[in-house]
Formats: sequence, structure tokens, C-alpha cells
Amino acid sequence: MKRIISAAFAGAAIFLVFSCKGIDPAKKYPNMVADADPVSAGTIEAAFDRMFSSKPSKFDGEVIFYPRLNAVALEFRYETVNYRQFWDETARRQFATALERYKADYESRKLIDRYRRTRAVYGKVTGRVEWETFRLTRTRIAHPTIEIGYRFRDNSPFFSTLMRSAKEVDAPGGENITESQQINLYFTRAQADDLVKLFDQSYLMGLLRETGNINAGGSVVVDNY
Repeated sequence: MKRIISAAFAGAAIFLVFSCKGIDPAKKYPNMVADADPVSAGTIEAAFDRMFSSKPSKFDGEVIFYPRLNAVALEFRYETVNYRQFWDETARRQFATALERYKADYESRKLIDRYRRTRAVYGKVTGRVEWETFRLTRTRIAHPTIEIGYRFRDNSPFFSTLMRSAKEVDAPGGENITESQQINLYFTRAQADDLVKLFDQSYLMGLLRETGNINAGGSVVVDNY
């Protein structure tokens, strides 16, 4: 329940849009798979770099599905900032494909400790990130490049994603434009496998059927207004 409430708070602005007369949700959100509030898909374990630490630090992240965006957000706190890193359906499929390539390279002993060469060896995607320095400050949005590859830390390889820093978009007039932080996430093979399961479109649509937001056939539920 806590995870669902947290996600609903993050998506409150989206929800309020639909209360305005004359707005067609399908036109505003062309990737929408259901006119439904965000729902918790589960939790994951991963790691990232901490300031003043030479070793990756483990964290637990929330995985929230946003049906109106057809995107999954990884929600976590990094250096006092609350982040939501969004992965659309195409990016999630690329993550899964990249993981299979990484596991094959791992088993074949082809991994090399050359971070500049390996950080994007499995491709790049354009993402969306939202962040707040404090929960009550306005939400900032950017569209960073996310590189998918691997990295060695303490002589051990990790499947990794590197979210590049990016300038925020749609900043109010008169405010300074800020940038999202560059964040490297590290996954063991088992942790990445767990995330792929939560990224799976069939699993996510099943969550919506369980909550009654789409029918058994998978059709989009729209409001007649």
C-alpha cells in the first residue's frame, strides 16, 4: 500500500489533467495502455556509487508501472534527491536483450575491464527522469541518454546502466535550469533478471487485469465523458 500511495503522489499531476473537460487522454498520452493510476510492480535490489566511497552501495528501489505512459519507473533516493527513472516499452525490451548478451559474454569469459569501451557496449536508449530535491519542491524533468553495458568494480563485473546528466525541460520562466545527476546503476545477473521480470509487458498488463483496469482481453479502458 505504501508503494502505491507513493506512486500515486508522483502521478497526481497526470491524474488531475483528466479531470479537465475536453481533454482526450489518448491524444495527450499516445502510448497509453490503460487510463489508470500508477501501480506497484515490485521492488528490486541494485547498487550505485556513493560520494566519498570507493565501493558501490546497495539500495532497494521501487518499480512502478505508469499505464498512461506505458512506462516503468525505477524510484530511488540518490544523494538526498528523489529520482524516478522511466523506461518505456522499447527501452525495456532493449534492457532484456542487452542482459542476454551480457550473460553470454560472461559465460564465454569475454568481459574486459575497460569501462570507457564497455559502458555502452550493449546500446543506448533515450530515457525520462523526474526528480525532487525535497518532496515538496517542484518536480523537474529531463530526457537523458542511458547507456547499457557493464563495469568491473573490485575485480567483479556488473551489468550496468549509465544515466547521463541532462538539462531539465519546461523550467518556469525566471528559474535557473538545472541538470539531473549522472548515475551509474550496477546489477548482478540475478538482480538484472529480477528487473527484467518486472519490465515484462505481459506481467505489467496482468497487474492491470488484477486491479480491474483492463478486461481479460487486454483492451484499453477509456472514460466516456
